[in-house]
Amino acid sequence: MAYSPLQQVRYGYQPKLPGVLREDIRKMTPMKGAATESASDHSEIRERFPHTYGMPMVRFEQGENPDVPEKRNIGVVLSGGQAPGGHNVIAGLYDALASANPESKLYGFIGGPSGILKDDCRELTGAVIDEYRNTGGFDIIGSGRTKLESESDFAQCAKVCNARSICALVIIGGDDSNTNAAMLAEYFVRNKSGIQVIGVPKTIDGDLKNEHIEASFGFDTATKTYAELIGNIQRDANSSRKYWHFIKLMGRSASHICLECALLTRPTMALISEEVEAKKQTLGDIVSQITDCVVSRGRQGMHFGIVLVPEGLIEFIPEMKTLISRLNDLLAQDGGEISGIEDPLQRCTKVATLLPKASGSLFSTLPQEIQMQLLLDRDPHGNVQVSRIETEKLLIQMVADRLRHLRQEGIYTGPFSSQHHFFGYEGRCAFPSNFDADYCYSLGYTAFLLIASGLTGYISSVTGLSKPADKWNAGGVPITMMMNMEKRHGSQKSVIRKALVELDGKPFGVFAASRDAWASGNEFLYPGAIQYFGPPEVCDQPSVTLTLEQES
Repeated sequence: MAYSPLQQVRYGYQPKLPGVLREDIRKMTPMKGAATESASDHSEIRERFPHTYGMPMVRFEQGENPDVPEKRNIGVVLSGGQAPGGHNVIAGLYDALASANPESKLYGFIGGPSGILKDDCRELTGAVIDEYRNTGGFDIIGSGRTKLESESDFAQCAKVCNARSICALVIIGGDDSNTNAAMLAEYFVRNKSGIQVIGVPKTIDGDLKNEHIEASFGFDTATKTYAELIGNIQRDANSSRKYWHFIKLMGRSASHICLECALLTRPTMALISEEVEAKKQTLGDIVSQITDCVVSRGRQGMHFGIVLVPEGLIEFIPEMKTLISRLNDLLAQDGGEISGIEDPLQRCTKVATLLPKASGSLFSTLPQEIQMQLLLDRDPHGNVQVSRIETEKLLIQMVADRLRHLRQEGIYTGPFSSQHHFFGYEGRCAFPSNFDADYCYSLGYTAFLLIASGLTGYISSVTGLSKPADKWNAGGVPITMMMNMEKRHGSQKSVIRKALVELDGKPFGVFAASRDAWASGNEFLYPGAIQYFGPPEVCDQPSVTLTLEQES
């Protein structure tokens, strides 16, 4: 098979490890801290996880660990959407496993969690791993969104693992996948299955993080990829000076991607969903804000600009959030009354009559295509499919309508030409940045050490990420420590709490202090492509968000 020169060279890149992990793998021992509590709802989470609740934080240090060289069979699964660096998690896991005992085996389950249920797997040998080192994508074993959440699912997992003498499962996924990992770990302990479960924090959205999980892998690469594209569009806009570009960016539950891309590129405007919610802004307020910016720049002869829109914005607008909640309840209770109506207009009209008055009125004012998008089937977690709601087009249409009224009133006569974009898949499988290549490899290596230390129900943790890699720390966090109770599918569920943009945090503060200047002038930055070769200050730097968060 022929490979591009970059791909060929990346195969040979040796990811950097934290200093402690560079020692003899048999001389790394877990240092345990005090018992932990869940993020909130302590009694409810403890009741659901009586066997794995309250476990201590773990940090690896040098010391004898006689259990490391034991021969083991370990299973690994990729769960949910792709994120750059997943292959390096598996490579780090494999290298640690093989270093501890060359007779150990690693099995990759095909197509996500369903591969465990179907007992569909392949052995991941050194030759297989070498074909995927430092590359993007999840194609080594594929991924999927099947949820492991029922007793029968857990029993089937135990059956498959026992048949293959698999002593531990590593689940690489986001908050929902790691919630399921915690449930599986609890089941295995309760039933004395002897099978460990370790999670790895993955999501480009950046919403799986806390004090001890400083970053979810893939975020760094994805945001740098999107920032390159945004910079390219900004250069084009500054050249032609005739288009307003509305760019929707992935991030359904938090605006970390949008904020990071704004810090990297300095767009004309960037909407932050968490701020919209905190200020209780309406859809009309947001449209007015954008329109005012268009008018202000237009009067200076600048009929162009860039607006970054978070994918999940629609769910953070209070009136829209209420509408979506009402729609979720309505569709969950639907006995065929709505789904049986084939004509789109009639279906939307019927829905408007079944909603409470305020929500029904708001629903009726939306363009029909947006109404239909809000009625699409929910995802496996019960969420509206915001990636299929064309918020950027909705904003363009509403701004154009507002400008039309201003022209009719003689208030503004300038032009408004627009382009719309959605950057999502472009970043999910990119070649991982050096940061993500190193971080992911370290996460996989640490996952093995958690297994070798007899732990279960933990998520792999590497911290100190704003420092050079040799200064990083490695350890583990009990998954239950990150949990709270949330309403899902109409009932309360124990889930990992999503990390939202903190409006009192330094990253948002830097953005908020700069955005007025960005809106009134041409402050665009053009970050260019991810660099893999060169000085560390160019090639190995973490995200701006992470750097600002960890500044003293």
